[in-house]
Amino acid sequence: MRTYLLLLFISLQLSAQPAKAFVDEIIHREMKERKIPGVELAVIQNGRIVLSRSYGTANLQYHIPVSNTSVFPINSNTKVFTGVAVMQLVEQDKIKLEDPISTYLDDLPTEWQKITVDQLLTHISGLPEILKLLDPMTGNIGPLKTEAAIWEKLKTLPLEFKTGEQFSYNQTNYYLLGKIIEKLTHMPFADFFENKQFRIAHLKNTVFGDSRDLIPGYAPSYRYNSFSDGKKGETLLTNTYTEFPDFTRTGAGLNSTAEDMANWIMALQNGRLFQKASTLDRMWSPGKFNNGTPTGWARGWGITKFRKNHKAIGMSGGNRSAMLVYLDDHLAIIVLTNLAGSAPEDFIEEIAGCYNPDITKADPLTYLRKSLRETGFDKAVEFVKNEQKANPEFDPKEDELNNWAYRMMANGQQKEALEIFKLNIHLFPESWNAYDSYGEILLKMGNKIKAVEMYKRSIALNPDNENGKKVLSQIISK
Repeated sequence: MRTYLLLLFISLQLSAQPAKAFVDEIIHREMKERKIPGVELAVIQNGRIVLSRSYGTANLQYHIPVSNTSVFPINSNTKVFTGVAVMQLVEQDKIKLEDPISTYLDDLPTEWQKITVDQLLTHISGLPEILKLLDPMTGNIGPLKTEAAIWEKLKTLPLEFKTGEQFSYNQTNYYLLGKIIEKLTHMPFADFFENKQFRIAHLKNTVFGDSRDLIPGYAPSYRYNSFSDGKKGETLLTNTYTEFPDFTRTGAGLNSTAEDMANWIMALQNGRLFQKASTLDRMWSPGKFNNGTPTGWARGWGITKFRKNHKAIGMSGGNRSAMLVYLDDHLAIIVLTNLAGSAPEDFIEEIAGCYNPDITKADPLTYLRKSLRETGFDKAVEFVKNEQKANPEFDPKEDELNNWAYRMMANGQQKEALEIFKLNIHLFPESWNAYDSYGEILLKMGNKIKAVEMYKRSIALNPDNENGKKVLSQIISK
């Protein structure tokens, strides 16, 4: 029996080695293509951390390498912790998701009072955006000086749309959730997170803060920038300075490590943060619009892949950190970087595919990205045609393709971006936005004649495309 167990252990160790090698290959490739200084990675499989890796440089100024204790800003990944905090209060019967927020908060404008807690969590409230009242360069409180002044001004702004009718990612929602948490727990939300999540999950390096705070092991953030001192110039890697006023930090104020995030996910899944498994299921189920259709957002979690196989849920933050939990595969991936704009959500499913190859093909965008890297981006339309003949369920989404192409364009991969924009108009010939985007890349690459054609098609499909009209007028007038 002892010999059998030893052989089984050796077999499992050997089978894990190729996965680690493939993960390293993906990370090194993406760091090179996206020019990412530093990356921290953790992989959970079957309830334990099977891989914890550090790559590159955490602090370029002082040549400090990334380690497993390097602390990265996780930005909007903070919202998943807020989602858990709210659901903990649901379990304690202190919150009902369907309750109007006026049940818990006083001094609300009349048109806000019927908005529910659930509508805050899933970003369908229609509330005005608090970020518009903060300093656009730093996120600081700006000319209004105090939270009280911002709150009074915020209440004078109209709703952006009828509550429950549309989705709009909005920091005001999580600001108000923070206020509800504090009202019901009689403590700052940071203390509630510390007591009910960080300590229970043994998070040693997770802390609220921003660029102003002294955070041990902190990995500064960087960004490629071509606009400085009022003029456009050479694209350079620059420091990124961010401030999150303490009252807004339920939306984007946490810093952590990949290992801490992994420990938190394990605590979440093994029942240490919730009393009942049904609470986790409810948190991870999608919200609904007034007409009953799913919003695409769960309660605090913005990446929802409720597909037939290999369902996954997760979140991304600051266009620089991401995590995905695979509900059917007993797997989770966490990727943190110190580059704003690195978009690890682009390649996180390919990493998951190192542990289960079927996951790669389950996500059309990941499968397309991996395949086109091998066959050539100029074969994009042909590849998709052939794939859809063989697999009618292969359905890349318009917005995912569009966002991917724009990210490639921002990274200087114009030829590749061109082919994906072209693919989008093939797949979505009635989309005015697809033609508008294709026109933009054509213009950027100097093909004015073709760009004019695309902008005209876009405007024909959407006569209200004012930006398209403006660009078209500028092209023709030159």
